[in-house]
This record gives sequence, C-alpha cells and structure tokens, in this order.
Amino acid sequence: MKKRFLNPIALIFLWTASSVFFVSCEEPVEQPIPKGDDGQVFAIDTDDSEIPYLVIDSRGAGIPYEPGVSAQLKIYIEKKLIQEQPIDIEFRGKTSFRLSDKKGFNFESIDASGEGVDVSFFGLPEEEDWRLIGHVVNIQEKFIWDHSLIYNFVGYEISNSIGKYASRGKFVEMEVNGEYLGLYYFCEKLKRSSERIDIKSLNSSSTNLSGGYILKIDKSDAGPEHDGKPISYFLNNWSDDAAYTFQNSFRSEFDVFGNPLQFPAFGDPFHPQQYLETYFTYEYPKAEDITPAQKEYIAAFVERFESALLEDDFNLGERTYTEFIDIGSFVDYFILSELTRNVDAYRISTYLEKDRDGKLAMGPIWDMNIGFDEGGRIPMNDWVVNYNEYAPTDPWQVPFWWSRLMEDPEFKSAVKNRWTSLRLTFLSTGQLNTLVDTTVNYLQQNGAVSRNYAKWDKGIGVNYDQSIVDLKRFLGERTSWMDREIAKF
Repeated sequence: MKKRFLNPIALIFLWTASSVFFVSCEEPVEQPIPKGDDGQVFAIDTDDSEIPYLVIDSRGAGIPYEPGVSAQLKIYIEKKLIQEQPIDIEFRGKTSFRLSDKKGFNFESIDASGEGVDVSFFGLPEEEDWRLIGHVVNIQEKFIWDHSLIYNFVGYEISNSIGKYASRGKFVEMEVNGEYLGLYYFCEKLKRSSERIDIKSLNSSSTNLSGGYILKIDKSDAGPEHDGKPISYFLNNWSDDAAYTFQNSFRSEFDVFGNPLQFPAFGDPFHPQQYLETYFTYEYPKAEDITPAQKEYIAAFVERFESALLEDDFNLGERTYTEFIDIGSFVDYFILSELTRNVDAYRISTYLEKDRDGKLAMGPIWDMNIGFDEGGRIPMNDWVVNYNEYAPTDPWQVPFWWSRLMEDPEFKSAVKNRWTSLRLTFLSTGQLNTLVDTTVNYLQQNGAVSRNYAKWDKGIGVNYDQSIVDLKRFLGERTSWMDREIAKF
C-alpha cells in the first residue's frame, strides 16, 4: 500500500482547525468585577491594598466649585466597608483648580437633614470640615507638580514631629461618581478647634477683642456673591485671586520694602502697584462674621507690630517688636519653610494666629505642592525669604517682616539654636530619609503609585523611582547648605 503524506500546509490547516474547535468548546472565562463586601462595584481593582479606598457618589448631581452638593461617602479597607457618611462636597483650590486635570475637593460631614456634624475619620479628632488634596496634573501641557506624591504629607509630618501642629491625615485612593481619580491626601482643614488650631473662640458678643483670630496672607477668596456660578467661571476668572475688599481683608500700612504705602487700598485686581501690598484675609472669624470692632483691633495690632519691627534699633538692643509676636513660632515657620523650599511660604498660603491676650504667631504651614525640589524660582543656595529678588514681577511678594528679622542678630541666634537642636533629632538626615522611605514603601507595596500613574501619566513620562532619588538628594543638599549658612548666624 502506498503511504500518503499530507503536505505541510494541509497539516497546519488541520492543526489550526482542531485548535479552534478545542478552544470553542471551553467555558468562557468570566472576569471578576471588583466589589466591596457590601456589593459596591469599584471603578478599579485595588487587590488587597491596605490603603483606604473612597467611593463618593453625588447621585447624578454635578460637583460645583461652591457651594457644595450632597453626596454619599463610603470608605473601604481591603474591600471591607468600614465607614459610611453623608457629605457635602465641592471642588477646591485656586491655581491648582484651574491648572490641574486632577481636581481637589473640600467636604463637610453632614447629618440626614444636611446640617454639619462632627465625625471622626481614621481615628482623627471629630470635626466636620475635611480636605482631599491631589497633586497637580496637566495632561495637555504635560507637566506634573510633585511626581513623588508625598510633598504635603512629608512637610506636615516634619512640622508635627517638631511640635508645630500641621494638618493630619491619611493617604487614600478614591473614585467619584464611578471614575477612579487616583491617590489623595485626606486631611484636616486648618480651622479653630481645640484639636486643630487651639485658640479661644471669638464671636459678635465677645467683649475681649484680643482673640482669637486666624489670618491668612493669601490670594483672596471668591465671596458668596459667586455662589452658584458655573464651573467655567471659576476655571477662567483669575481676577478673583486679587479681589481684595474691605469686607474680606485689611492691608498692611507698609509696602514689601517697609515703606509707608501712599496709595489707597482695595484697588482693581492686578493693578500696577499690587506687588507692593500685603493683605491679610479673615479666616476666623470669617469675613461674614467678624465685627467692625474686631477688624479694627486686629488691624491695629498688626500695625503696631510692624511699626515696632521697623523702628527698633537692634544695634542699641531695642526689640519692642517681640512684645507683639511669638518668636518661637516665627523661628519654626522659617525653618520649616526653608527646609522644604516652599516658594509659596511667607506670601501666600500663609496662616497666622492670635490667641486671646496672646501674641501673633506664625503657622500652621500649608500647601507644599511646589516645594522641595519642584522646579526653580529659589536656588538651592539661597533663602526663600529672598523670593522677591528672584520673582520681582510676581503680584504676591514676601512681606518686609522677614528681611527685617534677618537683620536681627537675636532672631538669627534663635534660629541657630533651634536648628542645631533639631538636626540632632527630628531633622537629622537619617530621620528625614526614613520618613521618605517609609512613606514611599507604604504606597508602592500597596500598588497605589502604579494605579495612580496608570490614570494620570498620559504621555508625561513619570519616573517615580527617580523622583524619590531626587527628593532625598534635595533634602541632603538643602540641609547641608542650611547647616553651613546657619553656622554663620
């Protein structure tokens, strides 16, 4: 019998056909849908991550800039629902809100009737006002501020470690209305509270006008007259940042060089002389609550401090300005702002507080998203207090306070003593590196970094590992430079 051989092409055909038949007989593989233990479907699978996962649902309503809209917040850890809370949520930020595709949020915990209610999250003290801070991502222009994702957390942890309160919080991942938004810092709003900024209350019936007050040197806030305006308004109206009015602020009597101002306050936003002005906005009591008498008191107190600072002759040992300010808080604010090279410090996002019968104190620190090794403006080998020399056209300049304080040998001596002590403990190179490494390991081991950048690295080209190398190198170089400079004080 003649053997018959199939040619190779026929063999390939038969193998392919049988393979197709075999595969078609298999059961289809069902892809598991990530869910919480209550059946909540997640926008992304976080596997067994220990990082809390937030699900926020505004029930079909669009989230506004202000005022907020009611929503439901669910918090999961390892897919187990640990807390559920009605909230009122809105977008937050000024420049970051306009520039970033990854938006930040303010929210208030509320009860069933919509009234604010104090609630504890993650073991933090009960309160009703909270923040969800994300890093700035601009996909169109292909830039990110803070590739490391940890600037704010690290800055605030350093502050708390040295005994200066800063906003406490927790890293979380979150989705809003079914869209995964990545990694955020869930933290406290800076406000008057026995567990936050611990100063005495002050209301319209208070007879002691001396405190407490919380002021900000900052861009102005959009007032209630803007409530309900569309998102497009807040995305494009930069003039609101400089819309200072008698209702929301008072102005220093002196320009940023320490000279008396000779032109009226509350000019048009971004008028040619705005860079000379320093405005103090009312954080507590709020602009809508502070009384005329309270406004007059706190403005006069600041003016007395500024006049004393300018008039004191340090060569003769005159230091009457210390009667008005808590020197220790100014020293710590200087150290924290300079260590982190926070170019927003001193001139915007800058908090001050004054307790009843107390002195004016600096802090808490806030907003580190363009600090550390993020870009330029201030070189490695200079002080942030010298910002005005590097950005003279910026509408928001550093007040004269800091250049004047740097002329006082006793202030510099206090900085030297505090810095020397902290470098042996909380601000040692080893402690700073451990803080960075511990934080990064937590985020990476739980997969949050890769999930965040799968969402947000759209052609930007983030090298996360390199960002951590750069951050640690910055901290080493910055502290070494400060060691050398402060040794000369």
